[in-house]
Amino acid sequence: MEPLPSSSPLPRVCVTGGGGFIASWLVKLLLSRGYAVHATVRDPCDPKNAFLKQLDGAQENLRLFKANMLDYDTLTAPFAGCEGVFHVASPVPEGKLVDPEASASSILLLGKTCLTVTDLVPHTTVQKEMMTPTIEGTRNVLKACSAMNVKKFIQVSSVAAAVYNPGWPQGKVRDESSWSDKEFCRENEIWYALAKTEAEEIALEYGKKNGLQVISLCPGVVFGPLLQHMVLNTTSKVLVYIIKGGPDTMTNKSWPIVDVRDVADALLLLYNKAGSSERYLCSLDLLDMKDLLEILKNMYPNYSYADKIVDADYRIEMTSHRLKNLGWKPRKLEETLAHSVESYEEAGFLQVSEPCRLPFLFLVPTVQE
Repeated sequence: MEPLPSSSPLPRVCVTGGGGFIASWLVKLLLSRGYAVHATVRDPCDPKNAFLKQLDGAQENLRLFKANMLDYDTLTAPFAGCEGVFHVASPVPEGKLVDPEASASSILLLGKTCLTVTDLVPHTTVQKEMMTPTIEGTRNVLKACSAMNVKKFIQVSSVAAAVYNPGWPQGKVRDESSWSDKEFCRENEIWYALAKTEAEEIALEYGKKNGLQVISLCPGVVFGPLLQHMVLNTTSKVLVYIIKGGPDTMTNKSWPIVDVRDVADALLLLYNKAGSSERYLCSLDLLDMKDLLEILKNMYPNYSYADKIVDADYRIEMTSHRLKNLGWKPRKLEETLAHSVESYEEAGFLQVSEPCRLPFLFLVPTVQE
């Protein structure tokens, strides 16, 4: 599609991976706040992206662009005329990624939406499915921002880029100064954390060298209602598994939970208030799996629920005070859970008869530091 006319008085921004879980809520928020929005998707004509065109204000102020983060030439058109870019597109693995040299395609690149992986991913999958899309995709987006005179770059990273840090003082609450140790992640095959850490470091360093205002947000496990009802994203599959139950065993580790709408609010808040080369942790509640189960059972007693849980001596405390001091006001956990379950019910995901499986990242015990 063509960009909005240059005479448009609305502030113009681009959201990569616009059809994804977080990105779609950000698009919705931006439209409601009077922004003209460009959103990149794999295929603007794909039925799974039709919901974006039905958002309030979309007909007048949303344009979808076909783009691939690994193809630089597809990025300049959607970035044209934009003051800022929200880089949300990134893969989240469902299957086990065994080695960092890769060539397979079971994970969709854009919007943190994944296909089902039923077996362990072959030996040569990590680079193409995780490292290259995350790292080289970020480099391409940064380069295109400079080429199109974009002023602000807001990156969605992850708390995974902050928690795998064996040198962090024991008992000290993690804040934005905590970075995951890349060598530790590589040795322990924590490829998602390695990719997110590397991409975030690249972006912040690029901003300093090239005059681009770069800000990163590190969300925890993102729950909340769905705007896209055709495909279930990875973190929502985790909550669906908890509710429906299944054959997999979960570890009773602590999870940093945040509402998808609060992530969108945080991104817009950073766009308007944060300084350059800053990062922010974004999580409301840190809950053990058993505590989360009890809350859900009290709210919705008629579901089966996961019953295979083993205790794990693993708990990481972190703080989002920096984001709250900027004005972030997250929702209560019960509201997030209620709206999540209602959304899954409406979309029919809780009525599907196929066995429910847990994404790999949430299945295996977390590495002990």
